Amino acid sequence: MSAPRLRLLVLPLVVVLSALVPASEAVFPTASFRVQSSDPVRAPQGMVVSEHWRASEVGRDVLAAGGNAVDAAIATGLALAVTHPSAGNIGGGGFMVIRFPNGSSTAIDFREKAPMAANPEMWLDERGEYDRQLHHYSHKAVGVPGTVAGFDKAHRLYGDMNWERLVYPSMALAQDGFEVHDGLAGGLERLVERMERYPATVQAFSKNGRAYQEGDTIRQLDLATTLQRIMLNRRDGFYVGETARLIVEEMRRGGGLITAEDLEMYQARERAPIHGRYRGYDVIGMPPPSSGGVAVVSMLNMLEPFDLSAMGHNTAPYIHLVAETMRRAFRDRAQYLADRDVVDVPVHRLTTKAHARALMSDFQTDAAGVSAPSDVAADHESPETTHYSVVDSDGMAVSVTYTLEAGYGSGITVGGGGFLLNNEMGDFNAGPGLTDENGLIGTAPNLARPQQRMLSSMSPTIVARDGNLVAVVGSPGGRTIINTVLQVVLNVIDFDMDIQSAVNAARIHHQWLPDRIRIEEDGTSEYTVELLESLGHTVSLGGRQGLAHSIMIDPRTGERLGAADPRNPNAGARGH
Repeated sequence: MSAPRLRLLVLPLVVVLSALVPASEAVFPTASFRVQSSDPVRAPQGMVVSEHWRASEVGRDVLAAGGNAVDAAIATGLALAVTHPSAGNIGGGGFMVIRFPNGSSTAIDFREKAPMAANPEMWLDERGEYDRQLHHYSHKAVGVPGTVAGFDKAHRLYGDMNWERLVYPSMALAQDGFEVHDGLAGGLERLVERMERYPATVQAFSKNGRAYQEGDTIRQLDLATTLQRIMLNRRDGFYVGETARLIVEEMRRGGGLITAEDLEMYQARERAPIHGRYRGYDVIGMPPPSSGGVAVVSMLNMLEPFDLSAMGHNTAPYIHLVAETMRRAFRDRAQYLADRDVVDVPVHRLTTKAHARALMSDFQTDAAGVSAPSDVAADHESPETTHYSVVDSDGMAVSVTYTLEAGYGSGITVGGGGFLLNNEMGDFNAGPGLTDENGLIGTAPNLARPQQRMLSSMSPTIVARDGNLVAVVGSPGGRTIINTVLQVVLNVIDFDMDIQSAVNAARIHHQWLPDRIRIEEDGTSEYTVELLESLGHTVSLGGRQGLAHSIMIDPRTGERLGAADPRNPNAGARGH
């Protein structure tokens, strides 16, 4: 497109953003992208939506047998540890947000912790230079796992069903095996090739060194034995006794830091959720060490004064505005957010309407903002996580996001234990003062310290209105998690989409640094991209963003509407 034409096109863009009048289809065609045409799964009582249909069935069966949403969430999470080893785990950690039928809510923090031997400079070599391999792909990159402690705590506080009943299906699934789908076969083949130096990984995830093929049955007998110990001894079946001994042995073998004391000391925490209000809706999210709850509420606060539906979904005015709120929220994330048990985080201020107005005071309708590396910077966070949503017949809702960090975590399998260990220590900042244009960050709040939980983007979220449950939302995707959740919420509230359409719709992402907008392939028109570039944005197209397995309540019938994200064909929504 010629430069004169671009200059002429900026004027209507400014008018639309300033006056917030409906965008003409002739000038700003609304993106009609959908991953696929489909309808949500309907059920009258309960619903589970997860990354693997077998895990969803395990959770659904718990609901059908009289368990509540917390029970089903625990059973689903343990089943994902068997069926979805790239992110489902007992060797990692995560977050659970719960909303009770009476409208009250709580959150369970089972994020991994740094071992007692951790220190802020542990990723520097003898010359004081940053060692990325050590930070992300070594035994020292393993944080103290939190998943089993988190599930145990959630069950003791809010579960109804017998603990053994929740663990047994996963133990049986690991022992009896399940059919390998194409995606899992490819992932396991790459894992074993990458981790040939770890015999326990090769043993657990290959057939005597040969790759699993689609249609094969994978059995995980060591994992089944570990799950049996958890079934019989709950938390102590992991953090003390034989499983703990095997973890410590693996740490000693590879030069890791986790000790028996680190494991025994680990505790999950119950926390007060983040609460926000957006156009009359209540938004309930995870507090720090998750950055998700704060960031989502902050962006919604920034967007509330604007008429998004008038702009049109994924038009240039809409993408420009939303990307600028993302830019500001991620700058705050890097500057302020960390584990509140260790660092003073100004959560209240960051989630106020007044702070949102201040952030948007320099917003320009006709020009992209600027991300300055000299302010603070953004560090790496892997997109390999998993999310699942549960609603029971009483209206209790549970949103869970948990992870091993990278795909298959560290790639290190505990010998004799059959489960992969996380590499979550990579979510700590690289080292004091190490902030550069390439994305390293050296700000103090999220440096590695003994017993500190590393910052995360995981954003399990629940939406309600007038005391009634509306939706349960979340996603994997590293930094993109926050923005995926934001857009599903906007799709439901501002664009009146049903939950499946809200999940299917194309997504965008901006994380402050690098300073660019990413849009899913076919997510908008070339014309819209040209308009965004005329404002000074750098735009890249392609790939997929997130796997937002979500649930919505039909306001007319009360049915549970389950939306498995079709970006993964093996995901499943199961209701009863």
